[in-house]
Amino acid sequence: MVLKTTSYTEDALVEQPAIALLAELGWKTFDAYTEFDHGVSPLGRETKAEVILKTRLREALLGLNPDVSVDSIHQAIEELSRDRSRMGAVAANREVYHLLKNGVRVPVPDPEGDGETVVVVQVIDWNNPANNDFLICSQLWVSGEMHTRRADLIGFVNGLPLLFIELKAAHRRLETAFTGNLRDYKDTISQLFWPNALIILSNGSQSRVGSITAGWEHFAEWKKVGSEDESGRVSLETMLRGVCDTNRFLDLVENFCLFQEVPGGMIKLTAKNHQYLGVNNALEAMADIRRREGRLGVFWHTQGSGKSVSMIFFAQKVLRKLPGNWTFVVVTDRQELDGQIYKNFSSAGVVTEGRAQAENCLHLRQLLSEDHRYIFTLIHKFRLPELVSTRNDIIVITDEAHRSQYDTLALNMRTALPNAAFLAFTGTPLIIGEEKTRQVFGDYISVYDFQQSVADGSTVPLYYENRIPELQLVNENLNEDMENLLEAAELDEAQEKKLEREFAREYHLITRNDRLEAVAKDLVEHFTGRGFQGKAMMICIDKATAIRMYDKVKRHWGEKIAALRKELDHAEDHARRAIEERITRMKETDMAVVVSQGQNEIAEMAEKGLDIKPHRKRMVDEDLETKFKNPDDPFRLVFVCAMWMTGFDVPSCSTLYLDKPMRNHTLMQTIARANRVYPGKVSGLIVDYAGVFRDLEKALAIYGAGGGNQKPVEDKAALAAALRQAFADTTGLCAENGVSLEVIRSAEGFNRIGLLDDAVESLVASEEIKRRYLDLANTVYRLYKAVLPDPAAREFAVLVTPIQVIADKIRSLIPPADITQVMQQVEALLDESIATEGYIIGEPSTSYSGEHLIDLSNIDFEKLAEKFKAGRKRTVNEKLKGQVAQKLMAMVRLNRTRMDYMERFQAMIDAYNAGSLNAEQFFQQLVDFAQSLNEEEKRAMGEKLDEEELALFDLLTKPQIEMSKADREKVKATARQLLTTLKAEKLVLDWRKRQQARAEVRVTIEKVLDQGLPRAYTPELFEQKTTAIFQHVYDAYYGAGRSAYAAA
Repeated sequence: MVLKTTSYTEDALVEQPAIALLAELGWKTFDAYTEFDHGVSPLGRETKAEVILKTRLREALLGLNPDVSVDSIHQAIEELSRDRSRMGAVAANREVYHLLKNGVRVPVPDPEGDGETVVVVQVIDWNNPANNDFLICSQLWVSGEMHTRRADLIGFVNGLPLLFIELKAAHRRLETAFTGNLRDYKDTISQLFWPNALIILSNGSQSRVGSITAGWEHFAEWKKVGSEDESGRVSLETMLRGVCDTNRFLDLVENFCLFQEVPGGMIKLTAKNHQYLGVNNALEAMADIRRREGRLGVFWHTQGSGKSVSMIFFAQKVLRKLPGNWTFVVVTDRQELDGQIYKNFSSAGVVTEGRAQAENCLHLRQLLSEDHRYIFTLIHKFRLPELVSTRNDIIVITDEAHRSQYDTLALNMRTALPNAAFLAFTGTPLIIGEEKTRQVFGDYISVYDFQQSVADGSTVPLYYENRIPELQLVNENLNEDMENLLEAAELDEAQEKKLEREFAREYHLITRNDRLEAVAKDLVEHFTGRGFQGKAMMICIDKATAIRMYDKVKRHWGEKIAALRKELDHAEDHARRAIEERITRMKETDMAVVVSQGQNEIAEMAEKGLDIKPHRKRMVDEDLETKFKNPDDPFRLVFVCAMWMTGFDVPSCSTLYLDKPMRNHTLMQTIARANRVYPGKVSGLIVDYAGVFRDLEKALAIYGAGGGNQKPVEDKAALAAALRQAFADTTGLCAENGVSLEVIRSAEGFNRIGLLDDAVESLVASEEIKRRYLDLANTVYRLYKAVLPDPAAREFAVLVTPIQVIADKIRSLIPPADITQVMQQVEALLDESIATEGYIIGEPSTSYSGEHLIDLSNIDFEKLAEKFKAGRKRTVNEKLKGQVAQKLMAMVRLNRTRMDYMERFQAMIDAYNAGSLNAEQFFQQLVDFAQSLNEEEKRAMGEKLDEEELALFDLLTKPQIEMSKADREKVKATARQLLTTLKAEKLVLDWRKRQQARAEVRVTIEKVLDQGLPRAYTPELFEQKTTAIFQHVYDAYYGAGRSAYAAA
């Protein structure tokens, strides 16, 4: 929560410049910090729980709908603002979004009959942004079911809160805006997010934007404002100009929001920077469609960066914004990909009719003569150059347009649809020999290569690792004919036989038994020894080899479990848990073969001594695809040869075991299965058994010919180098602050414990040093996990542990009020099987659990002062600061008049961080402040009131009002009577949700105060106090005996 102070804090350095820029971009501004301090809210809100500014909404709707009756306007407002708490958050958001986008349908009596007609009340003028009311409110108080929060910036459009901006101070980790604040707000004041369109998180220098369902890893930077050609800059200014310019903001809300059904439920997708710019480039090409002769261009966005979602954004915007009876023909070259792309469109609610899939050219001609928005077809339907339709409102969208078979077929497609527009989506660049692709589609219209994607965090970097090179294939053994045959992503039966027959020598090299045995054994060692335990795919040369590998891996898997059990017998206590967890995970891990079905497959596999029946039974009986996509399902390892290698998204998949020769597009398509973003995943790893990356230039020649010199995959040595650099940076920071990690590593016993405590003392010298250290420690640990089980990890093991232990000790000083460590605690423990002996530390002496409130009255401040003088001053300060913060938050929640304590506390911390106070001065101020909190906590007894009565009394008497002692007693009696009356008669179940019940509470407050307060309360002061008391009662009493005090 932001605190209003005059020092160089978030307010001065981040919030005020943001407000000024938003004003420049066309938003009116209002500081809502004191909204209810003077009686009636200037925003027209009755309570802090109202998140829709109905006064502004009413004015906007009347202006946008001059022919609609006032009664219908009121009904529209009721529908927009009705309680949706019984719905899921995403369902509520989707419902409100459709009302915003399409208008509110209101039934009205038919003047010429007995029935009803429907009028549509327009909520936003999408075509003329200037006709809408844009308002930014800063420091807006919002009450939820049981909590009140203050939001930094809320952007209202026509009174509806469509934009949420959470700001952090420049020295704070941006991620805390998500883990600490946003998560909490979505839980405690959920109604604020029912109408929400976009969420921006920023600390001034870093900024990210996302949707209400996005995890942290899917919040994205916005580096370019108006063009892909800009150099790109990460800043709050770029974010606000790119997202919050009123024209662009409405474009993003109207045309770049999707709700998609996925295995875990519904998610909301909003455009990332590259998708927004790319799709609008394509829309601009549509305006120039005749001069381009239908060639809209090639849309190259690297795999994993949301290409299929961009397709949907494009199609949806064309249908909504461009006049015409448009039909989209979505073309792929494989049945599997066709099914996948249809599923994407369907799950996003875009395809609302039955599936229109062309079975042949004749059927395609029929479908195009009917009224379909979307038609899905395979490229092979265009085998003959024959005319299918002369319509000029057809847009052909192809996915992966430049596979070899597209050349002739794509030209046939132009002949079939001579007046159509053609747009090619691809995840890899065009190369020499693919000029026909340009003839059909034109040049690049949008480029977002792997380098930009990794830099933006849209995908993770890919690394390859050469394992057991003595078993790798030497490239000379694989002539180009064989590679070309393997390029066909799915080998049919005839091709598989041709492979075995014509390339007998090469095929034997890949599939010989002793080689597969060694690969299987190594795979088990590698898979079980990884740091990040993501899902994995083993890619084999053909179906028979996939089944063989499955059998071999299963056998080695059992042997590994047996070996671990033996190891357990001799393991020391601290290592036992790690081994037991490893055994448990291995036992529960499921694996399966997934290959395409073929005629006579049972007999053919039997000839090779293999039984495909149990595998086929699983493929038929179980939904293996859904299981593998579910990160929590124990199905973690799949054996394939061609299935699931294109258009198949499994973000938790982090490792590919590659034992099949491939190159260029097919290779890039395949390895991109591991580049999706997922929590905790630093990179994707390709374990190369086939020697594919031995000649990187040859394997990925397309990047030399079509996409510059940068390669989309690097040697894993680069990852180890990054870890080495992170160690160097961490060691350097420690050295700058008088900490030697080498000395700590070489020390033993109590000496080491003392050195670790000294390190903590040095590294909490300032908020900046502490944050930098925790960031570096987090980077070291994440990279270390990514390097495992590489032999290089051994050299790092002894280096990682002290860094992590120091980080854990620092985090143990921070209470959960500063929720920075919520995610970090998950990552806090190293794999205990790696050299941690000597660093095992007990539980922190202070437990910060949600139930455990700090009792400052039990602190012996004299002893604490002695401890402070004796040694680690900053550590004592850090711990005391955390204890005070937690206590203060609890006290303020019970009595809002204590906010001045919060401001004093923040000012003290700011002064310490700025260097205005040294450690001794800060300690003394903390002690004085803690003692003043103790006195404040005892004040209720002194006033002969309980905590609830004191809150009412303080609201009635602060700021200080001149009155006699007798009048003060009269105010106390009034506070007691009011509380008794409200609890006995008015604070019933759900009273806050019903307008009549709220009105009765307000009337009761006015009546009791009017009868009981002395004459010192003028009419103006009386109005202020009744409003303040009502807001307090609304925030603190939830009905039916539930209240903030009952929970305390």
